[in-house]
Amino acid sequence: MRVSNVTVRKRLVFILVIGMIIYGVFAVRLGYVQFFMNGWLTKQALDSWSRQIPYEAERGDILDRNGEILATNVSRPSVLVVPKQVRDPAKTAEKLAKVLDADKEKIYKDITKRVSTVYIKPEGRKISNEKAEEVRKLHLPGVFIAEDYKRHYPHGSHLSHVLGFAGIDNQGLIGLEAYYDNLLKGERGHVAFFSDAQGNRMSQLKDQYIPPKDGLNLVLTIDERIQSIIERELDIAEQKYHPDNAIAIAMNPNTGEILGMSTRPNFNPENYQSVSPEVYNHNLPIWRTYEPGSTFKVITLAAALQENLVDLQNDTFNDPGYITVAGTDLHCWKRGGHGHETYLEVVENSCNPGFVKLGEMLGKDRLLSYITKFGFGQKTGIDLQGEAKGILFKPDKMGPLEAATTAFGQGVSVTPIQQIAAVSAAINGGYLYTPYLAKEWIDPDTGEVVSQNVPQLKRRVISEETSKKVRYALESVVANGTGRNAFVEGYRVGGKTGTAQKVQNGRYLENNYILSFMGFAPADDPQIIVYVAIDNPKGIVQFGGTVAAPIAGKIIGDSLQVLGVQKRTNGLEKEYRWGDEVMVTVPDLIGQNKKSLSQGYYDLKIEAEGTGDTVIKQQPEPGVKVKSGSKIRIYLGDKNDKGD
Repeated sequence: MRVSNVTVRKRLVFILVIGMIIYGVFAVRLGYVQFFMNGWLTKQALDSWSRQIPYEAERGDILDRNGEILATNVSRPSVLVVPKQVRDPAKTAEKLAKVLDADKEKIYKDITKRVSTVYIKPEGRKISNEKAEEVRKLHLPGVFIAEDYKRHYPHGSHLSHVLGFAGIDNQGLIGLEAYYDNLLKGERGHVAFFSDAQGNRMSQLKDQYIPPKDGLNLVLTIDERIQSIIERELDIAEQKYHPDNAIAIAMNPNTGEILGMSTRPNFNPENYQSVSPEVYNHNLPIWRTYEPGSTFKVITLAAALQENLVDLQNDTFNDPGYITVAGTDLHCWKRGGHGHETYLEVVENSCNPGFVKLGEMLGKDRLLSYITKFGFGQKTGIDLQGEAKGILFKPDKMGPLEAATTAFGQGVSVTPIQQIAAVSAAINGGYLYTPYLAKEWIDPDTGEVVSQNVPQLKRRVISEETSKKVRYALESVVANGTGRNAFVEGYRVGGKTGTAQKVQNGRYLENNYILSFMGFAPADDPQIIVYVAIDNPKGIVQFGGTVAAPIAGKIIGDSLQVLGVQKRTNGLEKEYRWGDEVMVTVPDLIGQNKKSLSQGYYDLKIEAEGTGDTVIKQQPEPGVKVKSGSKIRIYLGDKNDKGD
């Protein structure tokens, strides 16, 4: 069949139109790619050619409130390999294995992976600068030394559970290192260079350097001077008593700032792998719950005083050694009881039946209400991970017997951090604060303060008048009662002892106690509160006043001195009993004649220096109390001389 010319022309025109459309599409697409996608395609090409050597950011330093470094970084470079640039994988693996003391086959597998970059782990991570220099001298293609850092804790095991530690990739794992990881870790930087598909470096393209952004420095509320005192005293206790564990916390009761915190057993954060996870994972002051014992009586006392239910000095109680509640005899720690006593003496003697009576005066509902107001049964909100809430009786499960035991600290479960926060509220005027550790954040480059934390007041629990009565009662405990071993000469110390029987599988253990003491000073204007708990000490009668009180007293006394709190003599005098060390007031000897000194000062030893006949200077100064038999050094000169 013959096709007409018209049909041929139509077909040619159709083909021409289709061709022009296709050509137009390609032209438009080419123009779009050329003019609109050029940047994106260039970036994609550069990305495919780009190889990056990471530069780790420095984690922010952690410092105490006075600028003492608690955690910092030391340079520890790492070996990084770009597999596509490795010329001879077998030879490279052999040489690296020799320098790094690593397995050659493992390194070979690493450097032949289909990845852009790979670290030699763990042997090539955070190596010494000397070893890094050995790797550099090998001049192995595709092998680089990347800037890296290792976390360093200058004070070793000090504050270890609080600080925690960082892992091999500079990530915080526990403690403050984990809690504030996002602010401490910074942002990684890198050097980018370009190479072709065969790994050949493209010298015509410039390297790109993206600097790392270092993490912020963290300033803590911790005072390393006080922390050192705590660590020293817990070390001594550990050596002396071999306890199952031990706890100490120091806090500013007026703000919630933690001044020191430690746990035994402890560990060195730089070598945490050498201890069991049960050691470094358990920050006992915030994690452990146990029956508080008599330190909890402070809460019952504060509640009863706030409700005007008792006059400490005029109301009395007769303690025969037990009190019967719901058919059950609840015994006092003292066999035979304390007899007739004022309620101030009930507090001094830590008399269980007396506190049961206070609990009965309050009633179940009011007692539970105050316990809740003081923060028990809920987390304090301290800025650490793993805080426990404790356990309280539910109101509908709390009968007369449960209410009675709760009043003297048995049958409830609390944490040490809850206790120190609650007692702080009882003695600071009635204000319950959130304990905290992070004081402020500092820009490492400018030194400017980025942000600050301020005390967080939760609520007021009792009045200033009630708090003053609590302080007086607890000062009396230290001067005349069970806390006498925490007495610090020259300072007004208040406190409360605790002896809590431990529970295991629902049963109380025999001769296995947690001995505690909660102390504060000065009693009329508290600047520090200290909690000490010693778990199951060996080789000693287990009483809080015998074991924990002297430890807390030493921490309080030494801490007040480093804080610059002046000694005063207007507090309650310690009631001396048989076996106590006798203290003697140093007399004023200045101006006295040498011959008269041999008369009358039999409780003190006098050592003289100088050639004159008159005392012109003495040490210690007059009025200071020292142990009987202590030495007094005097300096002799002429009558008109002045001591320099």
